[in-house]
Amino acid sequence: MLTDPIADMLTRLRNQSAVGHEKFTVSYSKIKKSILDLLVTAGFVESVEVVQEGAFPELNVKLFPNKKLHVRRVSKPGQRIYIKSEGILKVRNGLGISIISTSKGVMTSFQARKEKVGGEIVCEIY
Repeated sequence: MLTDPIADMLTRLRNQSAVGHEKFTVSYSKIKKSILDLLVTAGFVESVEVVQEGAFPELNVKLFPNKKLHVRRVSKPGQRIYIKSEGILKVRNGLGISIISTSKGVMTSFQARKEKVGGEIVCEIY
């Protein structure tokens, strides 16, 4: 049993990119899928696919070769961090993105600022 499955996914992402592996799997959930889909559209991850091997579905994540990702979990189960749309800052002067869970779904900091919506900051990636 995991206390924080999103942090586990982000740790796998960070470790696999640091070592240079190109693939890893993680258990499926809707929020993990939406976070990884945002990372695909932002160009940090090459592809994500849902695979049904056995009783439970899994997410197969393919990383770009020789691309090291820096991932930081901001909001944790013990301390949730919320932000208004006016307070959303750029990550590394626009080189990275924040992933924010809003009332309109999970979106990047750019999308949240554009739609003027705040929410819980899940993580920062650069």
